[in-house]
Amino acid sequence: MISETSAAPAVPVKGTLDYIRAQFASERTRSETSFQETTVNQQAKTMRIALEKLKAQVPESANSELFSAEMDGFYHLFTRYLQESARHEKLNWSKVKSPVPEQIVPYGQLPEMPLESKTENLSKLAVLKLNGGLGTTMGCVGPKSAIEVRDGMTFLDLSVRQIQYLNTKHNTNVPLILMNSFNTDDETGRIIQKYRAHQVDILTFNQSRFPRVMKESLLPMPTKPDAPLSQWYPPGHGDLFESLSNSGLLDKLINEGKEYLFVSNVDNLGATVDTTILEHVIASGAEFIMEVTDKTKADVKGGTLIDYEGKIRLLEVAQVPSEHIDDFKSVKKFKIFNTNNLWISLKAIKRVIEEQSLGMEIIVNTKTLDSGEKIIQLETAVGAAIKHFEGAHGINVPRRRFLPVKSCSDLFLITSDLYSLHHGELIVNPNRPFPTTPIIKLGDHFKKVQQFFSRFASPPHILELDHLTVTGDVTFGHDVTLRGTVIIVANFGQRIDIPSGSILDDKVVSGNLRILDH
Repeated sequence: MISETSAAPAVPVKGTLDYIRAQFASERTRSETSFQETTVNQQAKTMRIALEKLKAQVPESANSELFSAEMDGFYHLFTRYLQESARHEKLNWSKVKSPVPEQIVPYGQLPEMPLESKTENLSKLAVLKLNGGLGTTMGCVGPKSAIEVRDGMTFLDLSVRQIQYLNTKHNTNVPLILMNSFNTDDETGRIIQKYRAHQVDILTFNQSRFPRVMKESLLPMPTKPDAPLSQWYPPGHGDLFESLSNSGLLDKLINEGKEYLFVSNVDNLGATVDTTILEHVIASGAEFIMEVTDKTKADVKGGTLIDYEGKIRLLEVAQVPSEHIDDFKSVKKFKIFNTNNLWISLKAIKRVIEEQSLGMEIIVNTKTLDSGEKIIQLETAVGAAIKHFEGAHGINVPRRRFLPVKSCSDLFLITSDLYSLHHGELIVNPNRPFPTTPIIKLGDHFKKVQQFFSRFASPPHILELDHLTVTGDVTFGHDVTLRGTVIIVANFGQRIDIPSGSILDDKVVSGNLRILDH
């Protein structure tokens, strides 16, 4: 009987050519690793010296302490960036799995609670709106939250109205917190003065101000603390945790008995306080809950929740290897996406800050200045922190909780008869015969808010609309009805005026149609 044995891996014999090659390869690897470590350490040291020079120029005060904390936070992020770049760390796609059932809870399975429980739970809640963005993409100057979006009311107006109604209805005092950036803080401060009579406790704090970094030298652009604002940047909403703590507001909320924070983008008009979700947050003991909703073809680039090595994690398109982008965009494989509506334990935030355990994935944003010089901004996303909290999971919510206004195409929907406004909350018209919202694609002539409003004598009726595409110089009269699929194309040099009272049902309109006033 012959016994089988597995052959041991061949070991190069000392002195042979294979042995010499193996020794050379090993030495080269050690040399490259040592070179990279030395380079990273030197770059980190150079950055530290530059930041210390900045800190030394600020006179001692509360502001100097805050500035110092911000520079320390940036240095931590920068060194992580250097180390991860040197190690060429990448996501292991083979470990990316769909979430297991207990990691995503269907909204329909959440029990409704009695009124007295709602009031008690709301006393533990604070609401935070991410208010750091400008309205430049929609042609506005100043905070995006100051754009009028419905019935003469701005994003901020609607947010305040919602909280005011919530507090009145439940006899509670839920504060509204605005996380501003240095771009939006001054103007927001002036705007909120008008809300003093609305009996809503409005608190504000600023996210950090980090120095832009020159790509070639990896040195900070600003050489003094009062350098032009163009040399600084707000580092994404992942900065929420450190900024909330640095501002002193985290301790203030905890000392006042607040236990939970509901976070959302200020331009998401569907992100209202849901007492059913709040009850689930409290009952489940989860420290972090992310609202997700079913993905459509319009949402294929949105971040999604995955199971990675047995733990829930947010996966953004920027992390996906290029050869797997199509998989990531698949509506069948990744069926949900992140709405950025988050429910987080305040005490858990304090714990992860004190333990310095936050390590959200770094988003490298490269920009080219007017001078042609390239700079980088290191940013993080707040949802990526989900992996650092105990009991974290997602809730698959109805689409009505995700109504962002990122463009005038979104604004078209919000201003239409598809929604009605009740106490600052948008309610879907019950006469809409389809569960989905129409797909709207408006061309460059509708890109800016002022352009948009000038092209509609009144919002069209779109209850039975599936799809609308409009390109070119097009205007709409009063009481226009759009149904099915409508495509309107005015070629260069042509103009189309849709007459008042028109009904377009599965129509393609092109050419030239000019209506003159008489």
